[in-house]
Amino acid sequence: MPTPHEIDPRAAGDPRNVYPSDEQFYASDRPAHPDLPEDRPRGGRAPEPLKHRGTWATVGLIACIVLLILAGIALFP
Repeated sequence: MPTPHEIDPRAAGDPRNVYPSDEQFYASDRPAHPDLPEDRPRGGRAPEPLKHRGTWATVGLIACIVLLILAGIALFP
């Protein structure tokens, strides 16, 4: 049977080549109580709607871009 983690068989007796099992390895960084409180509790009142910028700002921006393109075409045919 091959040794785990592809250890060179000549170094099998080296104490530095001792590896934890998968269960030990993955359990080492888990907290004692892994259940977290719910960050968005259910129920309660609905959140306030998001406030967006007015549509006039968007219309003005698009109009300026179109005007700039048309001026560029008119001035540099």
